[in-house]
Amino acid sequence: MSDWRRIIIAIDDSPRSINAVEYVGCIAGHLADVYICLLHIYPEPPPDYYRSGATLDAYQVTQEEKARTLFAQTEKILQSHGIAPLTITSKCLMAEHKSISAAILDMQVREGYGTIVVAKRGIPKAEEFLFGSISNALIHNGRDIAVWVIG
Repeated sequence: MSDWRRIIIAIDDSPRSINAVEYVGCIAGHLADVYICLLHIYPEPPPDYYRSGATLDAYQVTQEEKARTLFAQTEKILQSHGIAPLTITSKCLMAEHKSISAAILDMQVREGYGTIVVAKRGIPKAEEFLFGSISNALIHNGRDIAVWVIG
């Protein structure tokens, strides 16, 4: 079983995601030997993206710039709760040919994380039925891990 103290917080720029970081900070700030990875996974560009002459490199640079701002904000939140900067890392990845939840789980397995934290997206029930939700996919497909879904 993976070490539960190795925590992935999957983040985006939503208020719910920021609340999830605050929640983890409140808990993890009181624990020893906690290692946190702030993970931002973005989707592949839409099919019509390239029609205007845009490139994949430009898309990735734009996504990574947005992620850097997000990482700076969320790292400050965690540090304000007493989590040491050396125990916080960040990764920005594109979900290539897979869903965002599959990309999160791939990293979790590859790097031996034992806890994944996500925020509820707040999508309508009809959209959740059609497309599923990241949190549901993590709960149903994750093995030997804890999944915290923060509302």
